Amino acid sequence: MTRLIMGPFNRVEGDLEVTLDIAQGAVQSAHVNSPMYRGFEQILQGKAPADALVFVPRICGICSVAQSAAAAQALAAAMNLVPPKNGRLAANLTLAAENLADHLTHFYLFFMPDFARAAYQKRAWFADAGPRFRALTGAASNEILPARAAFMRIMSLLAGKWPHTLAVQPGGSSRPLQVSETIRLYRQLREFRGFLERTLFGDTLEAIASLDSCAALETWIDTRPPQASDFRRFLEIARDLDLVRLGRASDTFISYGSYPQAEGEARFSLFPSGVWDGSAHAMNSADIREDVSHAWYAQAETPQHPARGSTVPLLDKPGAYSWCKAPRWQGRVVETGALARQVVAGQPLIRAMVAAGGGNVFSRVVARLIEIARILPEMEAWAGQLEPGEPYCVVGEMPQEADVEGRVEAARGGLGHWLSVRRGRIHAYQIVAPTTWNFSPRDATGTPGALEQALVGAPVEAGEAAPLSVQHIVRSFDPCMVCTVH
Repeated sequence: MTRLIMGPFNRVEGDLEVTLDIAQGAVQSAHVNSPMYRGFEQILQGKAPADALVFVPRICGICSVAQSAAAAQALAAAMNLVPPKNGRLAANLTLAAENLADHLTHFYLFFMPDFARAAYQKRAWFADAGPRFRALTGAASNEILPARAAFMRIMSLLAGKWPHTLAVQPGGSSRPLQVSETIRLYRQLREFRGFLERTLFGDTLEAIASLDSCAALETWIDTRPPQASDFRRFLEIARDLDLVRLGRASDTFISYGSYPQAEGEARFSLFPSGVWDGSAHAMNSADIREDVSHAWYAQAETPQHPARGSTVPLLDKPGAYSWCKAPRWQGRVVETGALARQVVAGQPLIRAMVAAGGGNVFSRVVARLIEIARILPEMEAWAGQLEPGEPYCVVGEMPQEADVEGRVEAARGGLGHWLSVRRGRIHAYQIVAPTTWNFSPRDATGTPGALEQALVGAPVEAGEAAPLSVQHIVRSFDPCMVCTVH
C-alpha cells in the first residue's frame, strides 16, 4: 500500500488536501481534508440579525448571492415576510445569474483544462480540444471570459453590484428596475443565449433541455461532429475516457428546491425539494444532523441538528483530520449539486443517466450543462413578468426571539443557514454549505463522505504524483472550499 497526499489543488476555489491509499493501480481509500478554518459562525454571534446580510456574502466571492439569499430567507421567516411578485422574480433572477455564471466558469476554466494536459496528447481528440481548452491561453478562454463578463453585467441592474450585494433583502429586493432597465436586462439575457447556442451547445437551449434519454443523447452526438460545439467536444472526450465509470459516490441525492414560482409556495419551485435514491423521498430539514467525530471540533454525545450545533475548535482532537463537519440526512451520506437538483426534479435524461451509472464524473458535468439550458429560458420569462412601478420589497420588524432557517440551492448544491435570535441579537448561526455535504469526512460509524467514496477505485498510473483521474473526480463536484468551513 502506498500513501499519496495531494494538495493544494489548482483550479479549485479554496484549500483542499486529499490523502490517498493506493494499491494495485487504484485508490483503495481516501481522506478529504478542508484545512482552512473560517470562524464566520462565531463572528456572527452577538450581532444584530440584519447584520448577517453584510457578513455572510463575504464567506465567498463567487457564490456570495447564494449566501445572501439563504440569510434573507432565514430573516424573512423570523419576520414572517412574503416578498411581492417583483421581489420574488428579482431574487430568482439574481441567484440564477450567479449560478449560471458559476456553471460556465466551472466547465470552461476549472474542469475542461485538465484535458489539455500532455498526458492526453496521443488521444484522437487532443489536436482539437487541447489548444481550445488549455488553461489561460486556450481559445475557449478568449471566448468565455468576455461572454461571462457581459452576462454578469445584469448584476448591476438586479443587485447594484457583485459580489457582496445588499440588494437581496428578507422582503424582496431593494433594487427596483425601471422600464428601460428591464429592456436592457432582457437584451443581455438574449445575447448570452446567443453565445450558449453558438459556442457551448451548437443547438437551441430548448433542444438541449428536451433531451430525455441516453438514446436521445447518443443520437444527438451522432448527428454532429465533435467540432460542432464545446458540449459535443466534451461528450467525445467523455466517450473516449469512459468518464461514466469514474467517481461514483453514494447515489443518494438531496435538493432543497430552488426558484419559487409563487409567493410563499415552495412546492411551486422550478426545481422541487426532495431526496432521490432510486425513488423519491420528502426532504425534511429535521432529518439533517452534523457529525463532528472526525472534525477538529468539540462534540456532543450524538450528532446534532444544525439549529442545535456548535462550532468550538479542538485542534488536538484524536482521530480528527478535517475542519469540515459531516452532515448526514437520516444518517445517510448524500450528494448535492446540479446533478442532485436535476435528478430530484425528474429531468428524464439525468434520471436515465443516474439509473444507468449513478452519480459520476460524466453525469455531474452533463447535469450542470443541462441546467444552464433549462434556467436561461426561465430567466427570460421572469424578466418579462417584472412589473415596473410595482413593489419590489416589503419591510417588517425583527422579533426578539426566533429559531428559523433559510435554505437555497447554490450552484454547487444545497445551502442552509440556521439562525437563533435571543433578546434581539444573534445567539447562534450555523451554516451547512454544499461542499460541506460533498467533501465531508467520515462520521462516527466510519462511513466516508461523498467525495471519499467517489475516489475509491480511481485508477492511478505508475509514477503519477497527481493522478488525473483524481483531479477529474474532485473537479466534477465543483468544490468551493472557502464555503465549506465556518
